[in-house]
Amino acid sequence: MHRTGGCACGAIRFTITAPPLGTGACHCRQCQKMSGGGANYVALVPKEALRIDSGIPRYHRSSGDSGAEVARAFCADCGTPLWSEPAHEPFLPVKIGAFDEAGDLAPRLHIYTASAPDWHLMGEGLPRFYKMPSRP
Repeated sequence: MHRTGGCACGAIRFTITAPPLGTGACHCRQCQKMSGGGANYVALVPKEALRIDSGIPRYHRSSGDSGAEVARAFCADCGTPLWSEPAHEPFLPVKIGAFDEAGDLAPRLHIYTASAPDWHLMGEGLPRFYKMPSRP
């Protein structure tokens, strides 16, 4: 299974070589700023599944809620956000809007809902977490 994507201007193209591990929407303030909206919609993919086919992404680095660094990839030419690289995680959150086809990537949960604006709609029946859900 391969899924392709890239930035708005076409300078960066990538291929994901494994199925997504899951999908979700993050409502933390940092994600709101990086997405330019109410939430950041992502598909989690194994780190080794991302292949950059063309272009060189730029990175903005900041601290996540855990205190660990998160590097957020974007296109320096058009500004399209592409994916994040959280330190010490086996996955990459890839922006759903960066995929060429994303109709099957609806979010399955919402995290950091404590920071969500009141006007942001969330699908009925989807799990919602005040912050990050705890791991088993």
